[in-house]
Amino acid sequence: MHLRASQVNGCSACVDAGAASAAKAGVSSEKLLTLAAWYENPIFDDAERAALALAEAATRLSDRPGAVTDEIWAEAARHYDERQLEALVLMVAITNFFNRINTTLRIPAGARWD
Repeated sequence: MHLRASQVNGCSACVDAGAASAAKAGVSSEKLLTLAAWYENPIFDDAERAALALAEAATRLSDRPGAVTDEIWAEAARHYDERQLEALVLMVAITNFFNRINTTLRIPAGARWD
């Protein structure tokens, strides 16, 4: 979710960090390389698709009124319990927050906050 929201927002620092973090966590290179077109790729399972749809809808709020539709939420709720949904929403919100800070301050890809 972090990586996809960062791709949508064009945050190079978060895309770089998100890809590295996902790879370190064991996400396959195939998933990382095809994430931008997740909705057309059967490598992503239904739970991943639900999370990614939620992430994109919550990130693209200005694209259409009511971006997080009842259908998107219901599909996510089919795969995740209430606590997990809260964590997913918080992750998208924090990602969008940092994407905006990083792009505003022009933080380059590869920057580390150690």
